[in-house]
Amino acid sequence: MNVRQWTRDLGMGVRFAFAGGREGWVRVLLTGVGVGLGVALLLLTTALPSALDARSAREAARSDINYGSDEMPKADNTLLVAASGTTFRDKTIRGRDVQPEGPKAPLPPGVEKLPAAGEMVVSPALKKLLGSDEGKLLRERLPQKIVGTIGDSGLIGPTDLSFYRGGEGLAAQLTSGGVVRIDEYGRQSQGSEPLDPVLLLLVLVVFVVLLMPVGVFIAAAVRFGGERRDRRLAALRLVGSDSRMTKRVAAGEALAGAAVGLVLGTGFFLVGREIAGSTEVFDVSVFPSYLNPSPALALLVAILVPAAAVLVTLLALRGVVIEPLGVVRTAKPARRRLWWRLLLPLAGLAMLYPMIGQGRDDGDFNQYLVIGGVMLLLVGVTALLPWIVETVVGKLGSGGIAWQLAVRRLQLSSGTAARMVNGIAVAVAGAIALQMLFAGVESDYTKPTGQDVTRVQMQVNLPDGVPLAQSASKFRDTDGVRKVYAYTEGYVSDKAMDGELNSRVTVGDCASLREVASLPSCRDGDIFAVQGAENGENTVDNGVNTEELAKPGRTVYFDSGYEGGPKTEPLAWTLPSTLKKAQARVDMTGSERDGLMVTPKALPAGAVPGMSGQIYLNLDESVPDVYDLVRNTTATFDPINEPMMWASTETAERYDSIRTGLFVGAACVLALIGASLLVSQLEQLRERKKLLSALVAFGTRRRTLSLSVLWQTAIPIALGLVLASVVGLTLGAVLLKMTETAITVDWSSVLVMIGAGAAVVVAVTLLSLPPLLRLMRPDGLRTE
Repeated sequence: MNVRQWTRDLGMGVRFAFAGGREGWVRVLLTGVGVGLGVALLLLTTALPSALDARSAREAARSDINYGSDEMPKADNTLLVAASGTTFRDKTIRGRDVQPEGPKAPLPPGVEKLPAAGEMVVSPALKKLLGSDEGKLLRERLPQKIVGTIGDSGLIGPTDLSFYRGGEGLAAQLTSGGVVRIDEYGRQSQGSEPLDPVLLLLVLVVFVVLLMPVGVFIAAAVRFGGERRDRRLAALRLVGSDSRMTKRVAAGEALAGAAVGLVLGTGFFLVGREIAGSTEVFDVSVFPSYLNPSPALALLVAILVPAAAVLVTLLALRGVVIEPLGVVRTAKPARRRLWWRLLLPLAGLAMLYPMIGQGRDDGDFNQYLVIGGVMLLLVGVTALLPWIVETVVGKLGSGGIAWQLAVRRLQLSSGTAARMVNGIAVAVAGAIALQMLFAGVESDYTKPTGQDVTRVQMQVNLPDGVPLAQSASKFRDTDGVRKVYAYTEGYVSDKAMDGELNSRVTVGDCASLREVASLPSCRDGDIFAVQGAENGENTVDNGVNTEELAKPGRTVYFDSGYEGGPKTEPLAWTLPSTLKKAQARVDMTGSERDGLMVTPKALPAGAVPGMSGQIYLNLDESVPDVYDLVRNTTATFDPINEPMMWASTETAERYDSIRTGLFVGAACVLALIGASLLVSQLEQLRERKKLLSALVAFGTRRRTLSLSVLWQTAIPIALGLVLASVVGLTLGAVLLKMTETAITVDWSSVLVMIGAGAAVVVAVTLLSLPPLLRLMRPDGLRTE
């Protein structure tokens, strides 16, 4: 057929779509909304690379702290910077104390003037938080006067919580490693290492799993109103068109719906982009200007969506014989064949098979095979589900009236029911596979810290010159603090300089020392030599014998200060004859301490300046905002350094970022699933308007009809979720085999995935009940 004939027939279909009266407009609108939701998410996906690049560029432009760089000399264009960020509840606040050393000191991006001591410049989001009732505790920690706001160029997102605070006396802390001197912002650091093969595999699978449901929904949306369309096409056959022309006209109608979908999708995307400026998902926010789709990718979407609409329509009509009177609709349709539907998942497995056992040591996984294999497995869900629904509903027996109505409807149009739940099934299958993959490799990126969070929940490292006893007293007076364990730590050696034997010295009261060693008896003035530490620093395995160094009457020398701390002259100390022995025990950090345990009265005068202080806190976590109360107390004597939160494990930053990206993407896809399902459900109800009205006119109870609609949704969903579980578990097992990880299934998580999919369907069904009740009226039989 020549191009002119195709163009004429497609144009006729477009005219039918827009000139077909109310019914035509409603169908085009429903198709447009369904396609538009998918297009909006596709445009968002094409905008992600630019958004990530923009965030990275903003972060790089304001980078300042680089402890690995060489220290530069003081000049009139240098600036002292200290990282003074904090945490408020579950929000991380980026903070910097800045002190200019000359009139040409660099300005941070988005800041017009450096704040003086007692002043600070804050981000708009932080200013709002500080001015709210919620920010009362935070105002106690950041009492400085706000003299300006940070512009967008200095923030990575609209909800970014940041401040620059005027500092003083920062030069004295240059040697401690907490303060750096810079002459410009945005100094380039060393490039980051490439993703390891397993993380790259995670990224690839995440993108495929999140985008596949979008494609499935777009394919389903262009088939809205299929039964009414076929009746209209039958009328065309009646006036003389052949079957090929009829199919081209139908493709033209689908093309019109897809074109409307592109327009609506662009509008949805623009609206969503503006909403994104005031929305935060999993602590991630972006400026609307970040979300600029790549022109090439946006053009690809604009081409592929209409092309897919035409292709899907032609494929759907391939098995439909449209006769002038539409008689074929009353005939029993041919049974679906299974063999070719099984080829899709088998081909997917064949593409993934060569990479099984590769792990992370044999180079990157082949990206094309990974993407193709995962796509074919998930597409296999959409191919198998119609056959499964048709086979199962064909064997369902009798039951109540609502059940019979639902089963009969499914037997007549099982394909429509399967299309409606295909997206949910694909999303759940992908989610199960991803959950298995994430859970399987989590141990590789999550390491135990050894910290005993049942004994200690927060740790405070004291700055130079801050008295340990006074600080500990402040924490004991803080609400929610149960116990305070305070220690001063340093080292002694057998010689004043370059000693051969050395030992750690831990100073604390008896209660604190009992947390780190087993003491026979203890009172202030006692000294203990700890023995039996299997993993201490001063064991025989490390070349040092603590017993040889810690002998009564022996003279030892305190080191000239800890690394980064103040330097002092070596101090001689003669160990007393009353030196006691103690046994090591596992302390709160997960290790066994060795060396000398000293109570405060036994410590010689002049030893403290060369030692560092740490305070460990046991908290009553039932007290509201107990962590922020501790942070506020810390800020009274150390406004720069943040107390450390303890955790039993720590997760690699890149792995955590990918997981966060998955959560953000999954939230968007779930929103699309719910909205598209609702549109699909409304379209199905519109198709059955006259049938429902006729049943009501004959006396069928509305409760019965509502239950039948529920069953019509529940049966395909149940079958779809079972199929999704099988495919998801299979794909997850293959991915774990590819990474050389043992196959384990967290059944509770699988049930959560299935429950989430079912919950979306239940919510959509409930939302569709009001329109259903409006349709169940006898006056719906009126026609024009």
